[in-house]
Order: sequence, then C-alpha cells, then structure tokens
Amino acid sequence: MDPNDFETQMRALEYFHSLRVLPGAWTVIRVDGRSFSRFTETGFEKPFDERFHGYMVKTATALLENLHGLYAYTESDEISVLFTQQWNMFDREVEKLVSISAGVASAAFTHQVGVPITFDSRIWLGVSQELVIDYFRWRQADAARCALNGWVYWTLRNDGRSVADATAAMHQMTPAQKNETLFQHGVNFNDLPLWQRRGTAAYFEIVEKVGYDPHRKAKTTYQRRRLKVDEELPMKDGYSAFLQSLLAAAEAKDE
Repeated sequence: MDPNDFETQMRALEYFHSLRVLPGAWTVIRVDGRSFSRFTETGFEKPFDERFHGYMVKTATALLENLHGLYAYTESDEISVLFTQQWNMFDREVEKLVSISAGVASAAFTHQVGVPITFDSRIWLGVSQELVIDYFRWRQADAARCALNGWVYWTLRNDGRSVADATAAMHQMTPAQKNETLFQHGVNFNDLPLWQRRGTAAYFEIVEKVGYDPHRKAKTTYQRRRLKVDEELPMKDGYSAFLQSLLAAAEAKDE
C-alpha cells in the first residue's frame, strides 16, 4: 500500500480528533484527583490538611498559567479553570485540552509530593456569563457541603465511631443537626478557615507599582499583572458579584 494512503487510512480511525470546543463558549476544564482517598489515608490530617491544600493550590496555579486561563478555583481534590470565549489554545481541540490539562495537573502535583499522582479531566461549556456564575456557585456549594460532611464524619470517627456507624449517623442528620453535632464537640463550623468552607481561587490582578525615572528624576507609576491566590472568597450573591466583575472585565478586554 502507498505510504500516504496507509497514513490517511490510519488517521481516519482517530474518530474524535476533529472534535472541538464550541466557538464563542466560555470553557471550564475541571480536573479531579484519582484515588485521592487512598493517597491521603496516611500522612495527612483529617478532614483537612494544610499541606495537601497547598499542593492543590500550586497545581491550580500551574494549570492557570500553563493553559492561559482566566480564573482557577479549587476545593477538595478538584480544580476548575475558566477560559474566555476567545481562548483558542490547541485550536480548542477536545482531545488535546483534556489530555494536556490532566497531564499538567498530574505533573505539578507529583513534583510536589514525590510520588506518582494522576488526575482525570473533563470539559464544561457555558454560553452566557450567567451560566458561568452558576457553575462556580455550584462548585462552591459543593465545597461547603463537603466541608460540613467531612468535619462531621471525622468528628464522629475521632469520637470512637466505626466507619459504618459514622457514615450512617451522618446521613441521617440535617445540616442543622450536623452543625449542632460539631458544636457539641467544640467545633463552630462558621469559625473554620474560609478556604475549607468556600474553596480557594487563583487569578491575575492589576496592581500599581511606584518606580523612579532617572532621566526625569521623578517618581513614576506603572501597572503590573500579578497572580493572586484568594483564600477569602465571598459566598452566594457576593460571590456572584465578584465573578460578574471578573467576567465583564475579560469580555471587555476581548472586544
């Protein structure tokens, strides 16, 4: 067979190679850690560990910077990275975006902990700013739910309950009862660090710097883009307003 014909025949079987993210859509790539429950069984504090949290934040910033994202949000063992409507990395090719984002996350996390760690990746699309805001409100609500459940579960476990007993007891409780259970054990859920309850974000902000012009012999001001890790995110309507300003600024810049 002619080599060119053979190549064409084989490439035709790469069925999903031509799949692209819809043009003009806001894109979110979400990566999740694989088998992290087993990974964190030993050597990490429960329900939250600051070292593990630091690993996730650094992995989120690696994704944000390497893939030229607008906003990264992490909670638990997942990271969501938002990309603008005009973002065109890898020609928006789904296979590339999924494989490379999972690869970047896996490499960044593995580099920090020194043992092989893997992430999987998926793509979410939103056609409006409202949907993007709803997406991140959804993930933040998940962060709050997971934080409350995690604290209740490990409080019961540390109180001598078995895995089965702690799980069954927790599933029978309302959110108010879970908060009361924590309070009875000396934990006020509302006093826990915000990053545990609301997640953590990374994004770029514009800051003004003061310099000196030796020719004019005068102070000057100039702007620089700086990576910000935000561990004090607002919630609910405040979070919506924060995201709205971020999206509006990005949209205006792309025009």
